[in-house]
Amino acid sequence: QVQLVESGGGLVQAGGSLRLSCAASGGTFSSYTMGWFRQAPGKEREFVAASRWSGGNTYYADSVKGRFTISRDNAKNTVYLQMNSLKPEDTAVYYCAARRWKGITVVGPEYDYWGQGTQVTVSS
Repeated sequence: QVQLVESGGGLVQAGGSLRLSCAASGGTFSSYTMGWFRQAPGKEREFVAASRWSGGNTYYADSVKGRFTISRDNAKNTVYLQMNSLKPEDTAVYYCAARRWKGITVVGPEYDYWGQGTQVTVSS
């Protein structure tokens, strides 16, 4: 059974940085697409970034482009989301998601597995 466990969230001041981690287990991830989503209070879940585990294509939401970077460590089966120049509007619960055998999509229900989420709070 595939499991995704996020970590690295916390409280940070505007302009600061955080790195989220998503430890993946229970699957062969070389053919997966990994994504990050977020959900702020009272808002719908939204796409943040995605990447093929095998490398190559990455895709970012316009709101985070140039500030966030998705990457992975194959040896550790871990995907990262480096978040720089954080803004108060980045405050949300951040979720890691995995999609089997198919490419990048921004549509949440098209991902097969989800982590439990990690809270990111950016103070002004």
